[in-house]
Amino acid sequence: MTRLTAKDFSPDVLRLFDRYVHGDLSRRGFIDQAARAAGGTAAAAGLLAALSPQFAQAQRVVPTDPRIATRTLSFDSPMGNGQVKGYLAKPARATGKLPVVIVVHENRGLNPHIEDITRRLALDGFLAYAPDALAPLGGYPGDEDKARELFGKLDGAKTRADFVAATRAMLGFAEGNGKVGTVGFCFGGGMANYLATQVPELAAAVPFYGGQPAAAEVPRIKAPLLIHYAGVDERINAGWPAYEEALKAAGVKYEAHIYAGTQHGFNNDTTPRFDAAAADLAWKRTVGFLKANLAA
Repeated sequence: MTRLTAKDFSPDVLRLFDRYVHGDLSRRGFIDQAARAAGGTAAAAGLLAALSPQFAQAQRVVPTDPRIATRTLSFDSPMGNGQVKGYLAKPARATGKLPVVIVVHENRGLNPHIEDITRRLALDGFLAYAPDALAPLGGYPGDEDKARELFGKLDGAKTRADFVAATRAMLGFAEGNGKVGTVGFCFGGGMANYLATQVPELAAAVPFYGGQPAAAEVPRIKAPLLIHYAGVDERINAGWPAYEEALKAAGVKYEAHIYAGTQHGFNNDTTPRFDAAAADLAWKRTVGFLKANLAA
């Protein structure tokens, strides 16, 4: 079966899907508007199904892979929701303390794709920990629409505090080497930027197509940044010029890449917006950057 790519969909449909993914458009709203281009509601529903995540198809590291060890781990978060809960993966035969990476999901919580990303990082030699913002509401519900709906019910300030608490906990985690970095996607990319402004001990941050912090917060960033943007992502990219100006003014060490022709979410290999060449390059850069900055 041939795998669909962004080129198989019209730009208008892709823009509608981006709005749908980020909660600006309901499922019914997507279908109603896409029906005009698709020729009917049934065809529009088919487009939505084709664009939606296929977790099993994209899974690269099964949960039972003997090369890794996984478990659920919780930490106190007194300024957040009381407790932050997440998924930890590490090399099964690791000896000694490991560099730590906080993995931050998109706006659907800790779904199977982000768990898979966490396991991939374990195979690259990291102790990877993925907090679940939806844990206070019962965790990822197994359905992307329901997850997105739950996400809108979160207290944003408490959610941010939970991720800060997780990051600080991992700085002193017994199995870690004291060096902690973060990688995040979409919502998680914005969170990676945010953590860099809040945790001066953070050793590296890698935001994928994430929202930018306010310029006034940028001087607080001490971690080096590796920033990835999609080429066709007007909503997120609109904030990049001001962010870059603030980074330069504050003397923050950063490296930024814009992947021409790619869609928001190009690293997510569960949907047709995935771009294999760009994702491969971005991931190689990410792993190399994290290894260089998180070495003991």
